[in-house]
Amino acid sequence: MATLAKHPQGSSIIEEMKEFAGFPKATQRYIRRSLDIGLGRNETVRRWARDASEAAGMRIQLLVYGRLQQLRELVAEPQELLPAEPLMAPLIALTAYDLAQGRINGFTAYRFLYERLIGPGVRPWLPAAFCAAATLPSLHPELRRNLLRTMDEATAMAPGWSLREPGFMPEWVEKVEVEVA
Repeated sequence: MATLAKHPQGSSIIEEMKEFAGFPKATQRYIRRSLDIGLGRNETVRRWARDASEAAGMRIQLLVYGRLQQLRELVAEPQELLPAEPLMAPLIALTAYDLAQGRINGFTAYRFLYERLIGPGVRPWLPAAFCAAATLPSLHPELRRNLLRTMDEATAMAPGWSLREPGFMPEWVEKVEVEVA
């Protein structure tokens, strides 16, 4: 533990790992898969698709995530110069897609995924994009209610956001057969 005290980034990585571990298994899988797709890691469809339907869904996600580079470039600009429309329209569209998949169970999981997909500069925009997408009529009313209940007032009213890069990036983990003696 003394080593972590000397390296504050180490303790934040542990906190990020704990946060990720607290998500339901389906959410963890969706985040890892989405990061592989959004960051162009590995052979995503071959690795993640369990059947033809899931492979087709991942190909759609690849198309939807085609806007990520544009968003990354926009949030790299100083925040006071960034107009809302060029950022919010594609961000809400991507958010709506991910929320409609039913695997992102709340704002925390959403924030965790998007600050890794787009970068820390997107953090100030996430509460508004999440609320906008979570209230779209294309989502079932019960899902809308459950999603909106996950964002607390402190998040919605935050006076500022960190620009620290996320330290923990979840990835695919190969299953290892354990031999029992």
